[in-house]
Amino acid sequence: MGLRLRISGDAREAVMATGDVSLNPSIRSADTIEFQNALRAKIVGQDDGVQALVELFQVFTAGLNSPGRPVGNLLFLGPTGSGKTRIVEAAAEILFGSPRAVIKIDCAEFQHSHEIAKIIGSPPGYLGHRETHPLITQEALAANHTDKLKLSFLLFDEIEKASDALWQLLLGMLDKATLTLGDNRRVDLSQTVIFMTSNLGANEITDLMGGGYGFIKSDDKPQTNIDQKVERTAVEAARRKFSPEFMNRLDKLVVFRQLKRAELETVLDIELGLVQKRVLDTATNKFLFRVTDSGRNFLLQEGTDQRYGARHLKRAIERFLVYPLANLLATQQVNLGDLVRVDWDGVSKELTFVREKEGAIVTPENPEATLVTGAAPLQDGLAKDTPTEAVAGESSTPSSISAASPAVARQSLLGRKKDHR
Repeated sequence: MGLRLRISGDAREAVMATGDVSLNPSIRSADTIEFQNALRAKIVGQDDGVQALVELFQVFTAGLNSPGRPVGNLLFLGPTGSGKTRIVEAAAEILFGSPRAVIKIDCAEFQHSHEIAKIIGSPPGYLGHRETHPLITQEALAANHTDKLKLSFLLFDEIEKASDALWQLLLGMLDKATLTLGDNRRVDLSQTVIFMTSNLGANEITDLMGGGYGFIKSDDKPQTNIDQKVERTAVEAARRKFSPEFMNRLDKLVVFRQLKRAELETVLDIELGLVQKRVLDTATNKFLFRVTDSGRNFLLQEGTDQRYGARHLKRAIERFLVYPLANLLATQQVNLGDLVRVDWDGVSKELTFVREKEGAIVTPENPEATLVTGAAPLQDGLAKDTPTEAVAGESSTPSSISAASPAVARQSLLGRKKDHR
C-alpha cells in the first residue's frame, strides 16, 4: 500500500483506517533547530534572513539540494548597518567555529574588468601569472569542511560596486555551480552557499523611514504597510541595476529592514556582553561592569542614526565606554574583581564610572575548583548569596555570580573555557 503525504494534520495522529499516515513537514531536525536558535541569538530583527538560512541548511542536511547547482543563491538588500554581512559571519561562526570561515570578495576592489584575474587567476602567458593566486579555489572552499558538514560559504559583498565583468562571471557560478580558473582548473560550487549583499535602494528606504528617533519613523508619516513598501523599493532598485538573467538565477531575495528601538536595545545587550568578554580576556586586572538604565539610554541616543545602522551604535560604545574603561585599566584605578557601575550624570552631561564593589570576582583557594555561574539571581550587579566582604583569594568556597544583562560576565576566571562566540 502506497504512503501518501498529507500536508494538514498533526504528525502524531493515529493511523487511519486505510493505513495512510498523516505526516507533518513543518517539523525540523534537532540540528536545524539548534542552528536556528543560535542564529536568532546573534541576529536581531531580521527574521526573513534567518529563515532563509535555516531553510537552506535543512535542505542541505537532508541531502535534497539541487544537483549541479549551488546549495543556495541569496541576495541580501537593505541599508548599511542592517546586518547583511553580519548574518553570514554569524552563521559561519555557528557552523564552522569562526566568523572568518567565509571566502569574502569585496566587490569594491573589482570595479575594472581586468581585476577579475584576482578571483580566477591570470591565464598562462601573461606576465606574472604564476604569482597571481586565485581567491576562489577548491582547496579554499574545502578548508572548513568537517566529516559531518561539507559546506562552504562564498560572500560577494556590495555586489553593485563591481564591474559588469564580475556579474557575467557570476552567471555561470549561480546556474551551473562551476568556475573555470585561469589555468583551466574547474572549481565545483555544488556544496557552496553563494551570498551577495547590496545597498541598492538604501537612500529611498531612508527617505521612506526618515524622521523621528533613530530608526523609528516620524509620526507625520503613516505606518501602514511600511515593511511592504520598503521591500518593494529595494527589489525595484535591484531590478533596475541587474539584468533579468542575473535576477532569474537567484533562489531568494531578502530585504533587511531598519531596526526599531526595542531591537536596538537587544543589540546593545549583545555589544555590552562582547565588551565584558574583552575585559575578562585582558592580561591585566579583570573586573565586571554594569550599565544603569540611564547610561543605556545615553548610549542608545548617541549610537542611533538611521543613515549608518547598528555600526553607529558600536562606535558610540567604543567612544563612550571602551575608551574610558581602557583608561581605568591603564592607570590601575580598577583592581582584580572590582564591580564598576557606569551611570549617566544629568548635571555634568557625561557617563560616570564608580567602583561599586570590590571582590565581585572571587578566586577560590583550591586551584582545581571552578566558580559556579548563574546559580543565584542578581541584586545590584552581584549574586544575592555573594558575601559583601568577599575579596579575591579570601574565600574557601566558590561564590557564584550571575548576570542580569550581558554586561556582567557569566564566566569564571579559573577553568574558564574559551568562548567561541
